[in-house]
Amino acid sequence: MSKVLFVHPEGRIQEVDAAEGSSAMRAALTGGVSGIAADCGGEASCATCHVYVGEEWVDKVGGPGLDEDDMLEFTECERQPNSRLSCQIRIDEDLDGLVLNLPESQ
Repeated sequence: MSKVLFVHPEGRIQEVDAAEGSSAMRAALTGGVSGIAADCGGEASCATCHVYVGEEWVDKVGGPGLDEDDMLEFTECERQPNSRLSCQIRIDEDLDGLVLNLPESQ
């Protein structure tokens, strides 16, 4: 199990457990994190699980794939260089303590 810290727009931090191999989106849903709609259920066919990866984690998480990159054009809040879809972030032991900032809206 790894910990993922979701930072809400007002600064509140919500820490959830994430099973290795699962997605950050699944951890958010299981952990009751509001702000992750996940309308497509993790298929990378919507942009309702958009997050901003904490700057110190960007290199460890890596960049988006081609399909994800296309979907990031449809985020409700402004896309930034550290934008990712949380359904495409796979949790492993190297991501223990991962910080994901939630946008104002999905």
